[in-house]
Amino acid sequence: MNKSPSPQLRWARSSHSVQNGGACVEWAPDTAMADTVPVRDSKDVAGPVVSFSASAFSSFVTGVKGGMFETM
Repeated sequence: MNKSPSPQLRWARSSHSVQNGGACVEWAPDTAMADTVPVRDSKDVAGPVVSFSASAFSSFVTGVKGGMFETM
């Protein structure tokens, strides 16, 4: 986990975050080609950044879209 913010990255968030009061995570899509996807809390943009492999992040997104986490 990286404790320093990454202002040079272009951050994206789900369009569903508006419906959830902005409580979501943001990710930096431009880095996915380098096989690393940084993720941060949208409510604490100066807070820590955790990075996942592109394949792990892709699996997570597939699970979210498939409803895997709706009961959590």
